[in-house]
Amino acid sequence: MEKITGIKSVDFKITALGHGVVNWNGPTSLMGDGGKTVDNHTLPKLRGYTNLSGKVKDETGYKYKKEATDINFDVKTGTPLYISQNCIRHHLFREQAFDLHNAGEKNLQQVLTSVTGLIRGYVVPASQCKRTSPLLMEDFVDQLGNGNFEQMGRSGTKEKEKNKAGEDKSSSFFSKTTFGDTEYLSYGSISIEQLQFISLDNKFDRAAMIIKDGQGEQIAEAVQSFIKTFNPALNPQAVFHKNYVRRGTIFEEGEQGILLNNDAMQALVEHTLNRISELSIRQAKAYMYVDEILVDYNDSNKMMRIKRSEGDISQTPESDYACYFYAK
Repeated sequence: MEKITGIKSVDFKITALGHGVVNWNGPTSLMGDGGKTVDNHTLPKLRGYTNLSGKVKDETGYKYKKEATDINFDVKTGTPLYISQNCIRHHLFREQAFDLHNAGEKNLQQVLTSVTGLIRGYVVPASQCKRTSPLLMEDFVDQLGNGNFEQMGRSGTKEKEKNKAGEDKSSSFFSKTTFGDTEYLSYGSISIEQLQFISLDNKFDRAAMIIKDGQGEQIAEAVQSFIKTFNPALNPQAVFHKNYVRRGTIFEEGEQGILLNNDAMQALVEHTLNRISELSIRQAKAYMYVDEILVDYNDSNKMMRIKRSEGDISQTPESDYACYFYAK
């Protein structure tokens, strides 16, 4: 069996800076004064955090909650602050974040010839058309641990509010776990196999769109023209064929679709990395921005080797991208 060679993924390490909490987890039940459970404390997203202390009442089995100050923010021994990858992806493709609400069978070519169609990925529930995103993003995990407890209160003369049981709320005070300066570390990867091939066939339940006879070439041309706008100096090609086969298959059963050439993938990789390097989030009275990105054009079989040994990485492409499909 022919071995697949070339760059199999483009991996990267991200360092981001900021201040405050941009990704809240919401109100959390904790233990207040006198051992009573309170629901007026708001927590940010904390990696591995649970609000249960581990202490249990023998008679009832009730599990005691933690106090609001019972948190260790250390990145190695505790529960550090993080920004979820879902939040990162939302802001990374913010301009098209809500466009898929309008996606249907008649306008999927517009979706496919967009950043959402080629990089972010999508699913259209009505038709089950989908494209798996080649972009993997990990959570952004804070390294500084500058968290603190902050007590707040509602100001002004207001009538007492009611709780869910219809009773007067006991207090107008509430609290938050807030943060000062932050420094985040994250990793990500662009899969070349998922980037280079666009399926237009329902044979394996992964069609990006359902096409009619003779429509494949037109879509390929539209995709090629769109990718060309990212870097006019390159010569991207998107080629339609009725039977692309994954290398190494037993029966050589393929599917119709579009295959991107080396320049097309390079244009998309460059655009994705540039988009990540310019990412900034200003939200919830806080902010975060990407300060530095280190890239590895990984042609080895060691996935995410940038995590383990930065001395082994290739910061520039030393070979072509791996080709996982061929026309038959």
